[in-house]
Amino acid sequence: MKSISSSSSSHLLIFISLLLSFATFTFSSSGVRVIDGLENYSELRLPNGTSGPESLAFDCHGEGPYTGVSDGRILKWTGTQWVEFAITSPNRNRTLCDGSTDVNIEPICGSPLGLKYDTKRCNLYIADAYFGLLKVGPNGGVAQQLARVDDDGVPFNFLNDLDVDERTGEVYFSESSAIYQRSEVQMIIQTGDRTGRLFKYDPTNKKVQVLLKNVTFANGVALSKDGSFVLVAEFSSSRILRFWLKGNKANTSELFARVERFPDNIKRNKDGDFWVGLFSNRTTSTPAPIPWKKLGDDPVGVKFDNNGKMLEILDGRGGQELDSVSEVRQNDKKLWIGSSMKPYVVVVN
Repeated sequence: MKSISSSSSSHLLIFISLLLSFATFTFSSSGVRVIDGLENYSELRLPNGTSGPESLAFDCHGEGPYTGVSDGRILKWTGTQWVEFAITSPNRNRTLCDGSTDVNIEPICGSPLGLKYDTKRCNLYIADAYFGLLKVGPNGGVAQQLARVDDDGVPFNFLNDLDVDERTGEVYFSESSAIYQRSEVQMIIQTGDRTGRLFKYDPTNKKVQVLLKNVTFANGVALSKDGSFVLVAEFSSSRILRFWLKGNKANTSELFARVERFPDNIKRNKDGDFWVGLFSNRTTSTPAPIPWKKLGDDPVGVKFDNNGKMLEILDGRGGQELDSVSEVRQNDKKLWIGSSMKPYVVVVN
């Protein structure tokens, strides 16, 4: 989720703070490692005017990260600077869009919220809030739209995140709400909207299948290492669901984990563990709820194993640097951290 406007963001901050004050979820601190998010911390500043590098991806050569930003572009980090790589709308107006943070023109400029490289085929898959499911090849440019409606012809309303099964090329992706668009995220939370959905796209027949309905603010998506299940975050319910794809529980869902704060994107590392970005939008005067004090004063990311056991906590230490984390991605020995609002990507060594 990205910033929507200065006034709307202020109202959303107040509402989220109220929700957090009523949180009662607890975890055992046994064996949980706490990582200092501000130790060995650095920033990759975005081009002037842009913000909200919500999702991060690395290509088939290990280059990147790539990230979508507020003006609808997908940028690539070359090691020294950000360069434009792709856009999601063929009708994007560069004069109007470049450098914009105006949510009202996102239907023109695009809003690429979820990114994932299929490193086997070197294609970047994109979940755009307005333009649906897309992909772009290794040379970038204008992304190709793969799907904008489900198999029943119902249009997507607000796509958010995705993951790719590199064995089959199938794509799993989320729709946050079938009623409210991205500019109305506050309404999704306030109304308790449960029209979110989880989908699967099959590249062999180009069909979209609805896997799960009635999801509360469906957000991050991640496939298990063995392909037996897929996770989807329920942002405003502060929990993560597991949908089984194989085995005796196939086509059923269950609770995978509860978290403090609001789970945004989910990224699986090479070991099969899952990093979850925890969006707090907190100020220094709104620390983590008491049960998490044992795990660090300011959890902004959490790592779970394949069974939902908590392994690590990323502690933001109450500073503003990590107050709007959308994603934590482990790549080699570094944590790459996306944000729904900040004008930079964070790297923690």
